[in-house]
Amino acid sequence: MPLLGGVRPPIASLIALLPVIAAVTAVAVGGIRAERVPQAVVDGERQIAADTALSVGTSIGAEAGTVRRTVEAYTATGEATPATVLKALASARKQVLGSALLDSRTGRPLAADGEPVPLTGVDVTALASGHGAIPPRLVTSGGERRLLYFAKVRFAPPGVDANEDQAEVRSRSERQWLLVVSGALPALTAYGDGRSAEMLDAVGHVLGRAGRGTTSPAAADGGLPAAVARAAKRPGHRIDASASLPSTDPGGERTVVGWAQVAAATGRGDTDGLGLTVLTSRAVPTATATATDDYTRVALTAAGALTGLALLLGWVLRRTVQRPLLRLYLSAGRLARGAAGRGPGAFEELARPVPVDGFGESARVGRALESLRRQLLGESGPQSLPAPRGPGYRTLTVAAVLLLAGWSVPMIFLLNRVDTATAVPAAVVADQQARTEIVSNRIRRSLDQSYTDVGELAARLAGKSRAARTEVLRRALADRGTYRSLYLLNSSGDITLRVGDTPLRTSVHLPGGSGIATVNTSGRIPAIVAYARVPAGPGRAAPAGAVLFGEVDVNVLNSLLARPKLGSVWMTDGDDKVLAASVGYRAFQALPDSGLAGLARATRGAPGTVGSANSAVLASSAGPSVDAAAPVAQSGPAARLGWHVVTAEPAAALRLPATQARQRTMAVGILGLTVGAACLGWLHVVVIRPLRAVALAAERLAGGDRRTVLYPVFHDEVGSVARSLELIRQALAQRGRAGGYGRAVIPSQSRYENRTPW
Repeated sequence: MPLLGGVRPPIASLIALLPVIAAVTAVAVGGIRAERVPQAVVDGERQIAADTALSVGTSIGAEAGTVRRTVEAYTATGEATPATVLKALASARKQVLGSALLDSRTGRPLAADGEPVPLTGVDVTALASGHGAIPPRLVTSGGERRLLYFAKVRFAPPGVDANEDQAEVRSRSERQWLLVVSGALPALTAYGDGRSAEMLDAVGHVLGRAGRGTTSPAAADGGLPAAVARAAKRPGHRIDASASLPSTDPGGERTVVGWAQVAAATGRGDTDGLGLTVLTSRAVPTATATATDDYTRVALTAAGALTGLALLLGWVLRRTVQRPLLRLYLSAGRLARGAAGRGPGAFEELARPVPVDGFGESARVGRALESLRRQLLGESGPQSLPAPRGPGYRTLTVAAVLLLAGWSVPMIFLLNRVDTATAVPAAVVADQQARTEIVSNRIRRSLDQSYTDVGELAARLAGKSRAARTEVLRRALADRGTYRSLYLLNSSGDITLRVGDTPLRTSVHLPGGSGIATVNTSGRIPAIVAYARVPAGPGRAAPAGAVLFGEVDVNVLNSLLARPKLGSVWMTDGDDKVLAASVGYRAFQALPDSGLAGLARATRGAPGTVGSANSAVLASSAGPSVDAAAPVAQSGPAARLGWHVVTAEPAAALRLPATQARQRTMAVGILGLTVGAACLGWLHVVVIRPLRAVALAAERLAGGDRRTVLYPVFHDEVGSVARSLELIRQALAQRGRAGGYGRAVIPSQSRYENRTPW
């Protein structure tokens, strides 16, 4: 018989797998323990540290990019002096603490401005000789840490003059200058009441600190920063790798610590090699374990019930299905051998009655075989068997499935159903709000940067020809990667110059001054622009009042909104219409839930104010979620827009004991029901359904049907019974053709009593 055929494999699988699921239930559900600080709180602190580190890295990258773009936009002429070049490049910027212009070949200072630039340990010639952008360096100056930004100054090619000394022309063409700008470390911001944030260097020294409310800096533990710095330098860590290190507080609280690298020890980017790490900490109250937090009793009870159910079903199926079917298999084979055999053994095979035990299809086949045995002996003719009454094997299978459902359905829908809204700790809700504020701050800085870039570009366009303006805009579009298109509008609102994609704007209103706005109200993609008025230059190359528009690529904003473990994130306008999101959306659609819109409106505060962040646990059709909303900007060009960032993290995704217990209980319930239904379905397909067909065919054969050929479906016990019935049918048909119901076909035992054995 085949390996997966017959009555034994499905019953044995059911008996073996259900206890395994019971053991999984005991381990998975019983292994949940109520921690003093839920893992969701620890995970939230780790993510806040990663978000803060990302903001610091973005600030450093933005400053490095600004320095490079400023230098690339400036072309020094042969007559330019170092002092004039330095003044044009760095003196007007407020973020610059000090600047210097160096000779790239010798490292000799050519000009300086502001505080002295610390160049101790910096190999200027090696930096300038490399290709590509030079990443920033972290150095020490007078006990203070400074970031050095580098950029190579570009010179215009020298003109050809036959009367000019060729040595002077060659010297001017080979000139290489390097701009070095010294700036302070980006200021840290601590998000959430009671949280402190610290920036560490590669050896664990604290470079900066920020806090909100009453805080206890994690660096107070002298060994913690060094341990974090060592962990950050381990190979294989990514830029956003982080960990959480809780420490016990005797005052009934625990200090939860998270850390994240601003940059990996190796890699590519403006933060390579800086070795900066952000360390955040917050004191959270410890949870008190209750009786509902102990899932051991529930797990053991469920596991014991399933084990008992497996033993009960195994005993019932073996007694009512497997054992009777095996007896039928033996009895049918015996009758087939007796019907086709010759010699004294044939009579003996037919002399023994067929045992009729069990119920349902087995009893029906047994009664039919007994009738056929008597017909083969000539004791009776065809007889109609009574119609089947009472339950059969199909009813038994349905009852077994219902028994398993009686265990699985409560596991799926009833057990461990703690109210998630009350099970979410307040610290988790506060962390969601803090992370939402970080995202909104990241969006604000991106919009402010676009506003500044467009203002600087507009100033550079003043007095230039159309070709020069096109080149400036083309290079800006390629360098920044933030805009879909850059274009100029005249006083009539018509586009006079454009680089990039076709603008999405539908509004023809020409704003005054500069700012940030949306210039469409419908469509699949919102058109968010930063705009600035182009001043009229000395030559008045363009009509006064021209406005430069930079249409922001919404995909850039979408990427800023997406963060791990933050859930779905949306940026909405003042009417709560979606402008950008981390999930699929259509521009200007409403938020997916009215509770989210209400949460966004609650952040607006009093009329005329920008409001503050807010958070709550809200119920929706998809289940409870931890939601938060924060205004995009408290000040600056984006403050008057009334935009918000709204986040929603499903409570089921949080690593809380209540949610873990519910998920694992549902998982084992579904697994138990699936395995039970699969094994019983397997039994029904390979045994019960074919056996019903065999029972019907056996009853017809016992009733005198000698023409219907019986074809076995499977090569198992049921198939063997079908083959035996076919042999019996052939024997009865042959005797019927011979005539009568005597013993012409079946030899009598007396004929062989005095014969010598062969």
